[in-house]
Amino acid sequence: MSLPEAFPGKVVGDEGAPQATVIIPTFDGEKYLRQILQSLSQQKTKWDYEVLIIDSGSTDSTLEIINDFPFVRLFQIPNEEFGHGKTRNQAARLARGTYLAYLSHDAIPATDYWLHEITIPLRESGVVAVMGKQVARNSCFPLLKYEIRSVFKRFGPDFGLTIFSLNNDGAEEKDLEAKSFYSDVNSATLRSFLLEVIPYQDLPYSEDMAFGKDVIEAGYSKAYAPAALVEHSNDLNLKEYKLRIFDEILSLRRLGKDLPPLKFTRQLLYPLWGAGVDSVRILRDRDYSFGQKLKWLFVNPVYHFQKWRAFYTATHLNLETASQESKYSLEKSRLEAKK
Repeated sequence: MSLPEAFPGKVVGDEGAPQATVIIPTFDGEKYLRQILQSLSQQKTKWDYEVLIIDSGSTDSTLEIINDFPFVRLFQIPNEEFGHGKTRNQAARLARGTYLAYLSHDAIPATDYWLHEITIPLRESGVVAVMGKQVARNSCFPLLKYEIRSVFKRFGPDFGLTIFSLNNDGAEEKDLEAKSFYSDVNSATLRSFLLEVIPYQDLPYSEDMAFGKDVIEAGYSKAYAPAALVEHSNDLNLKEYKLRIFDEILSLRRLGKDLPPLKFTRQLLYPLWGAGVDSVRILRDRDYSFGQKLKWLFVNPVYHFQKWRAFYTATHLNLETASQESKYSLEKSRLEAKK
């Protein structure tokens, strides 16, 4: 059988009858959006699919880029109406596909088979949610690059499919944490499941982690599909990275993860250890030129110190005192900047 006969699907607009919907929430996403949409226009699938974008008030060239791709269904909302969880639920209601594949506006599908790979477990493996693999961009600072590599390595090998579910006897806390990890940077689920069984929670942050936990605790299965690969790493400067770590740790605490206040001495020792380990990796990393290695040997340790300073702050903050949060939070600072 020839390739076109095996994968006859195509991207369709309003006139089509798609079986899958790719959903991308956007806000000032001009940097990578054109590459994403070009990749989505070339996906090889066995059925037709659509691309749905919900934009929450972009002021850069995001809307102009979208206009260059007539197949995209665009839905616009005011920025103040955006919520990581509720907007994804809203997109599910607008979608026409049975299968929903979510991408962030900076995650670029790495192959023409990404959509096939991220949705096939929903059709053939009895799971209700799928998480694909992420690989860092070449410009990513080493700390984040190596963390991304480490996170996805623990979910299984780069071939086949790994399925996670609760055993009949339940799971230990660490086991449950690993099984419920989820990222909607690159994910897929069933439209009917999201709308009728377990929706995204309306949270300011970590809505995907909450969804993964809800799925596992309710007795359903989810999968890790490494062949559904995207290029993604957050383009953050040093200050933004510190604020983002604060948001992530605070969100985990609010989701019930037990994170005792970090001791002051460990705030100093952990970055020294992490930077030392990373320095060995940097020297061995063939992706970096000699000049880049010299740069990151000096700069990367600063990212480690900022990470653990943010961790220290987030684990000492009183969860009931929301007024203290804004000066440490990337999400809050961006909201303030929009006003």
